[in-house]
Amino acid sequence: MAESAASTKELEDLQEDLREVRDLLRRHRLVEDLVSRQESAKQERVESPDQKRNAAELGAKLDRMHPADIAYILEALPREERLVVWDLVKADHDGEILLEVSDSVRESLIASMESHELVAAAEQLEADEIADLAPDLPDDVIQDVFQSLPLEEREQLRAAMSYPEDAVGALMDFDVVSVREDVTLEVVTRYLRRFDVLPDHTDQVFVVDRDEHLKGVLPLTKLIVAELDDQVGKVMVRETVTLYPDDKAHEAANAFERYDLVSAAVVDDKGRLVGRVTVDRVVDYIRERSESEARAQAGLSEEEDVFSSVWASVRNRWAWLAINLVTAFVASRVIGAFEGSIQKLVALAALMPIVAGIGGNAGNQTITMIVRSIALGQVRIEQAKKLFAKEIGVSMVNGLIWGGMLGVIAYLLYRSVPLGLVMTAAMTLNLVLAALMGVGIPLAMMRLGRDPAVGSSVLITAVTDSGGFFIFLGLATLFLL
Repeated sequence: MAESAASTKELEDLQEDLREVRDLLRRHRLVEDLVSRQESAKQERVESPDQKRNAAELGAKLDRMHPADIAYILEALPREERLVVWDLVKADHDGEILLEVSDSVRESLIASMESHELVAAAEQLEADEIADLAPDLPDDVIQDVFQSLPLEEREQLRAAMSYPEDAVGALMDFDVVSVREDVTLEVVTRYLRRFDVLPDHTDQVFVVDRDEHLKGVLPLTKLIVAELDDQVGKVMVRETVTLYPDDKAHEAANAFERYDLVSAAVVDDKGRLVGRVTVDRVVDYIRERSESEARAQAGLSEEEDVFSSVWASVRNRWAWLAINLVTAFVASRVIGAFEGSIQKLVALAALMPIVAGIGGNAGNQTITMIVRSIALGQVRIEQAKKLFAKEIGVSMVNGLIWGGMLGVIAYLLYRSVPLGLVMTAAMTLNLVLAALMGVGIPLAMMRLGRDPAVGSSVLITAVTDSGGFFIFLGLATLFLL
């Protein structure tokens, strides 16, 4: 994941690569079908040149691709084709590709690998990257990898694996470059030239004392323009953003966004430099969190692969579908309670989906904004009263404007002023209900220590559907019949 941005491709180029890979796979399958129809004597003649040539061409294509691009290809292929491509990838790229693919695809690839292959793939990676991969690896593989590492990297791996996924420690990179403040910039320059290549996203050198306490940072931009005879202490920046391993990852992401950081130091409780966080890890975290929230709002877990088996998808989706079934049944019972009213005034059947639909959309707008604000740390439980007041105000204004417009339309269609007024009132009340639920559901989840995004859109839609039907049909029964 810590690869050069210059190596990545535009989406159009990736899609072209995907088309070429699919074409090669299709030709490979055609050859296999042809081979299966041949007599055994003829099979060797057909299989040898064509299948080997297709495999070699596909392998050569993959060798030229960046690991992140191969990961994109793998995620876009059905399981059988994915495994064919995976078998043709060079083993020395396995570890990087496993880091790039989604959790569900990684699980399918790991399941197809032998233990020694997994150990070899993990050994290609840095300690912090192995820690990212560790939750998906079998215990015996982790033990073998652990034993194969030098002592220092073992300690780094143990430290990285001790932090939860949403902590800065889980994003931390141990590959840091540090210098002392009492040396000259000429010494620093000679020191940096000893590296074959600097760690990715090195925009600054960390300045520490003899006990590794962080004293400041030396930006490379200052190193380049300053006099070589100057000491580091004269040029370095003493006030800098520092993080702690136990800090929340989303707080680090906010800091990177706010201060336009490329890297930031991570220190322990005694102020000693233990690692750094780089912008690529933060970007990966933000992307994964966004995808996770999008899935969670629809009631999906992270484990489902778009090409997973029918049974795996059913297991992933059944819980929230069951909840939907219950809420849909409740909505149908609400409608059933007003069957007599609908029979007397058929217009109600045509208008009530509008009230429920608009309420659901408004509720999803509110809940999306609140969930995002919670994720950014901008909302606290103590602010609930102010949030409710604001969203109720917004819903009242929208209800009067759009409900009034729908009331006019209802009057023009059915020539009934009371029906138009009921439509306006029902729309306004359902938007108020949507606002209450849009704020209340994520705050309640937050209070309970749950992810506010999980199933939020499912719940808000259920409430606004049932509530919208009840409000509209109830008002119609009271004032129209």
